[in-house]
Amino acid sequence: MGVKMISALMLIVFFAVMISVGFRTRKRATSVDGFVLGGRSVGPWITAFAFGTSYFSAVIFVGYAGQFGWNFGMAATWAGLGNAFIGSLLAWNILGRRTRIMTQHLDAKTMPDFFGKRFDSVKLKVIASVIVFIFLIPYTASLYNGLSSLFGLVFNVPYWVVIAIMAVLTGFYVIFGGYMATAINDFIQGIIMLFGISAVIWAVLHDNGGLVAATQKLSEVPAEGWNNGAFSSFLGPDPLALLFVVILTSLGTWGLPQMVGKFYAIKSEKDIHKGTVISTVFAIIVAGGCYFLGGFGRLYADKIPYQPDGVTPFFDKIVPTMLSTLPAIVIAVVIVLVLSASMSTLSSLVLTSSSTFTLDVIEPASRREISEKNQVTIMRLFIVFFILVSAVIAVVKDAHPEITFIAQMMGISWGALAGAFLAPFLYGLYWKGITKTSVIVCFIWGCAVEILQLFISLGGIDISGWGTFMGYIFASSIRSGVLAMVGGLIIVPVVSKLTKRMDMPTVDNTFACYDEEVSVKKTEALD
Repeated sequence: MGVKMISALMLIVFFAVMISVGFRTRKRATSVDGFVLGGRSVGPWITAFAFGTSYFSAVIFVGYAGQFGWNFGMAATWAGLGNAFIGSLLAWNILGRRTRIMTQHLDAKTMPDFFGKRFDSVKLKVIASVIVFIFLIPYTASLYNGLSSLFGLVFNVPYWVVIAIMAVLTGFYVIFGGYMATAINDFIQGIIMLFGISAVIWAVLHDNGGLVAATQKLSEVPAEGWNNGAFSSFLGPDPLALLFVVILTSLGTWGLPQMVGKFYAIKSEKDIHKGTVISTVFAIIVAGGCYFLGGFGRLYADKIPYQPDGVTPFFDKIVPTMLSTLPAIVIAVVIVLVLSASMSTLSSLVLTSSSTFTLDVIEPASRREISEKNQVTIMRLFIVFFILVSAVIAVVKDAHPEITFIAQMMGISWGALAGAFLAPFLYGLYWKGITKTSVIVCFIWGCAVEILQLFISLGGIDISGWGTFMGYIFASSIRSGVLAMVGGLIIVPVVSKLTKRMDMPTVDNTFACYDEEVSVKKTEALD
């Protein structure tokens, strides 16, 4: 049986399962709480997999794995381990419990809703909603990146057809089943990703004579400033640049609304402990595996297509080139793997965008109270809108690569969202002294840094005279994204100390949720 037939059969089964889940969970999505948060009753396995699959998309598997693997060799694996231990383990430990407790206490369903109720400010909620709306759409459009290269290995179909299939299928189960359909499908897609990445790593290493032989070949690839061994070394040829990659892709999840939103829905304390372990192991295998795989990309340097300069490869083509010589069954698994990764993240993003815009912009702006049934209907309509817009942007970007604005917007979206939201959200959970003004300043800071980066990347601003440090930071959206996040962590406490504090009885009432006494079995706590 040929690779095309195997891939087609696996995709048909995959599509049937996704649609079935959406149809079977429709009864859980009749209320706002059920549609957006699954009734706050989602178990640890489903929540952990939903967190992981929202984290890792085709952008990671195809784009970042190829790009960072090419730049750093096997040391790119550190990015995957950073995603596991900082982006998953620490995120669950530091944010998980407190997010679940405070958002339930405030009855906050989205991140902008949290800001509005935590700081008693409709203005903050609206500003946060606008930021989410502006920066999540290009981020959503980026999820289609790399799909054309992989589908091109098997199916001779136009890129827009691939995008349409993915968009329609994702829209179907999200519109019908809401968060619960998304979470259950994320669990199924996560299992596919676990087995898929394991099979691909084994196949690629086997194709190069095994781990030892592949590492030996990689050690012989020359790098600027090195004799040999740069791409098989512990920290790679550029440890500082690698550090920025680790920080951006790991710490950034703490401020992304579609990631933090998973903590709103988890069922209990015990489930948070289980979810922490499951999510971390998932990230080690999937993220660590993707970047480890990409580290061997230079072994295929003679087969990879290059840009006009003849030196820089098309990074989205590296991983597909590595897979092109593998057995039919492995290629078929990869097709489903990448589609799973993209659809899981897409479903999370469009659900976040639609719920935020409906609950935090449309509903407050309405002169009449909108019933829960109508709110759910509006969210479903916006899901269609966000999926359609992201798909159109992806098609336009592919047809007109000279329009660099779209590509640059996709690159800065992560940094802008994390730079604006990470510090206010983190301090808001832990510190009574954070002020409304500091939150607004951080929103402005995160967005301003990345908008400046956009103009620089488009060639509108010359940074040659900015000095060594600033020139280095703004030469890359990765480094400016780290500046946005770390800067926010400094700005919020400093501005809070200099500006008027919130009404303390209101703040004390918010934090009272942490002091509520509960009884547990001794298997949970000795005292």
